[in-house]
Amino acid sequence: MDPQLPPDSPGPLLQEHEPPRRRIGRRATLIGSLVALLVTGGVGWLAWELTHPDTAAVAEGALPAGGARPGGGGGRAGGGGRRGAATTVGIAVAERADIPIVIDALGTVVPQATVRVRPQVSGVLRQLLYKEGQMVRKGEPLAIIDPRQFEMALQQALGQRMRDQAQLEAARVTLQRFRTLLQQDSIARQEVDTQAALVKQLEAAVVISQANEGTARLNLGYTRIVAPIAGRVGLRTVDVGNVVSNSDTNGVAVITQISPIDVEFAIPQDQAPALQRNAGAFMEVKALDRTRTNVLDIGVFGSLDNQVDTQTGTVRAKARFNNARLALFPSQFVNVQLNVRTIRDAVVVPVAALRHGDAGEYVFVLKDDRTVSLRPVTRGQATVDKVQIATGLQVGERVITEGADRLREGSRVVLPGDAPGAPGERGGAGGGRRRGTDRGAPAASAPAAPASNALPEVAAGARRMGAGGEAGDRRRRDAQVPAATQ
Repeated sequence: MDPQLPPDSPGPLLQEHEPPRRRIGRRATLIGSLVALLVTGGVGWLAWELTHPDTAAVAEGALPAGGARPGGGGGRAGGGGRRGAATTVGIAVAERADIPIVIDALGTVVPQATVRVRPQVSGVLRQLLYKEGQMVRKGEPLAIIDPRQFEMALQQALGQRMRDQAQLEAARVTLQRFRTLLQQDSIARQEVDTQAALVKQLEAAVVISQANEGTARLNLGYTRIVAPIAGRVGLRTVDVGNVVSNSDTNGVAVITQISPIDVEFAIPQDQAPALQRNAGAFMEVKALDRTRTNVLDIGVFGSLDNQVDTQTGTVRAKARFNNARLALFPSQFVNVQLNVRTIRDAVVVPVAALRHGDAGEYVFVLKDDRTVSLRPVTRGQATVDKVQIATGLQVGERVITEGADRLREGSRVVLPGDAPGAPGERGGAGGGRRRGTDRGAPAASAPAAPASNALPEVAAGARRMGAGGEAGDRRRRDAQVPAATQ
């Protein structure tokens, strides 16, 4: 036993078999650090790719034109899209057209005349000569009252007149004889004057008798009831056999004139001066049904009321229609379109092309290089689908009608008819991924990518990595130095 060793220390044999401690070299440390950096960069790129799929696709030129997110180009692209990303739009050409200035109103059909026919004399209704709903002419007979009592009254008046005339003739003969005797001084003048007065009394009696005869004839004529106007007869209000008189409330018939016919409607008081200025001109008026799809008749503007309704702020107006097809019915509600005037050769574009902003109204004008320019304009009159551009636009210029929500000044656009790879489209129509397809799935018509381009996402991610560029190269050079020296 070695005297220099302590009693409890292990022997020399045990010290010789103890394994030595291994030290990690510098080269292994650098390799491990590089692997950790690569793993960290890959995880960071994968997270970026999963949360920002459009960025990688746009960088590779894979998205088609207008690669904004669904729902109107939201997200980080905002309203104008990413710089360089083309947007598919629809266009229209500014053209010249005539724009009619039309006033729309709700009107009521009003007949020119409505007559309730009542008998002029009292009597028993013997006959009705019309049918319900029949069109009658003026003077056409409608009903007949029993005329016998009126015939008797006429005969009595006629006999009275004849008697009075005979007495008048006798008195006139006597007067002539008295005047002859007076000239011979054979009669007193008083008798001549008395006879002359009697002749005048008989002349007055004859006039009265003639009037009574005329009244009897008139009453006899009233037993034949005729239509006072032309129009349509309503439903029957009395039956044969009833005693009718001029005091009856319902009368014998109701006639409504329906051709021509009027339509009354109200217009805003602001439009009244324009109508007064054009009062002497021809202004066409259309009467449409309640659905505004069928034109019932076309007429002309008639007249305007002389005062404004203070409760509604409108002025009553009237238009006249021939109503040859009998499409307008009295008291019917119709939609009225009054054509006040027509603007000739106006510059018009679709209503969808006109945009509204804080600075006013504007349109996007398409240039030849497939970019758009924001153009302020002044709006004029408008129709259902067209709007007049008073200033700011020329005939023949192309404006954007669809997809304008994703545009701004200088944005690049693609038209629906453009071929793949046309100006304004980045990356062609078949390169990279497309919106609406599964990630990583190739397009059906795209050829197979070469092996060197099998992972475009890695290349795109490497270009966007903050630590994978120059810093990564410096780490690689540092890692190679100890390997060469060892």
